[in-house]
Amino acid sequence: MDILLKNVRLNDGESLKDVAIEDGRITAIEENMTAIAERVIDADGRVLIPGFIESHLHLDKALIADRKPNNSGTLKEAISVTAELKPTFTKEDIYDRAKRTLDMIIPNGVTAIRTHSEFDPAQGFTGFEIVLKLKEEYKNLVDIQVVAFPQEGIIKSPGTEEMMNQAMEMGADVVGGIPYNDSDAEKHIDIVFKIAKKYNKPVDIHAEFSDEATDMSIEYLCKKTIAEGYQGKVSVGHLTALHALPKAELDPIIAKMAEAGISVMALTATDLHLGARNDEYNVRRAVTPIRKLRDGGVNMCIATNNIRNAFTPYGNGDILQTAMLTIPVGHLGGANDLKTVLPMITENPAKAIGLVDYGIAVGNKADVVLLDTKIKGNAIIDIPTRLFVIKNGKVTVESTKETIIHR
Repeated sequence: MDILLKNVRLNDGESLKDVAIEDGRITAIEENMTAIAERVIDADGRVLIPGFIESHLHLDKALIADRKPNNSGTLKEAISVTAELKPTFTKEDIYDRAKRTLDMIIPNGVTAIRTHSEFDPAQGFTGFEIVLKLKEEYKNLVDIQVVAFPQEGIIKSPGTEEMMNQAMEMGADVVGGIPYNDSDAEKHIDIVFKIAKKYNKPVDIHAEFSDEATDMSIEYLCKKTIAEGYQGKVSVGHLTALHALPKAELDPIIAKMAEAGISVMALTATDLHLGARNDEYNVRRAVTPIRKLRDGGVNMCIATNNIRNAFTPYGNGDILQTAMLTIPVGHLGGANDLKTVLPMITENPAKAIGLVDYGIAVGNKADVVLLDTKIKGNAIIDIPTRLFVIKNGKVTVESTKETIIHR
């Protein structure tokens, strides 16, 4: 075999296992294996998990915070600052920034990314083409899904619908949408589904990015998803407005979302930074109600969204840190809650973005990460070094950590 991982911890309270990898697949999971491998890695009881999934990202807008700051920290200024900067983006610029961002993310154990890549009649496909290029260049290190994302709207930006179709022909994997930034949210959603059905692709929507629960389209999205037979093929990011709803109004929406099989990507770092900027006291978190959605049967995920731009002026590509931030923000630190967080950056987003053969099981793809912790329950709160990242059965990242304490 190619790789034999010895003495790994797959679950707390269980005996250590050996995991055999050959031809990019997990071929055996047993105790005390004696098989010969080209490379043997002794984990000494450390935790092995499936690769992290970064399920909502914007590679084409990363690393621009230093060019023009968002001084107010508001969504309105973030949009205006980015709109002012976008005409200055060249293909070379986007390629350099997106590549540096990928090189930040991959060593942190991410083996799959869904990135929203925008275009419009004014800027054309400048960034979109670069992201497609990087998808191919990085295919041995990370799987990249590209979302055709109409940031400036579809209806209010004539020519965008045609570009959406063209983007799908060019190789986009997912049809994106942003109904709250268009002149008719329901018609916007209708167009997105029309394109998705034409190309048999999933849908990923920027939804209800607001402090207040007004002018929402999530209920229409649920109805449309069910009517079109798209259960399990629709995801939404942000969904912050739901935090402002009382239980009597929120519960029916959550039930309908669960029925529609809509996954939610909580974008904690961005939404904390931009949300509730006008609150003078009792400042709200302005993050989607993660626990309530989870408890209502909605597939909950945690993702980064932006790295160092006007929407999120920080971040280092470590999704574990985003998950750690989400624990106190979402009241996920209780014993029963904490164990639900790791799945929000592994198996839940894998389900949301439609990955197949994912997870540590015989026959699945060998996309795994060895963490420098011996307790799976501490996999996030330790923020452990990712000692080995294995993608498609090959070691892609090795890290060492040595600390000397002088007493």
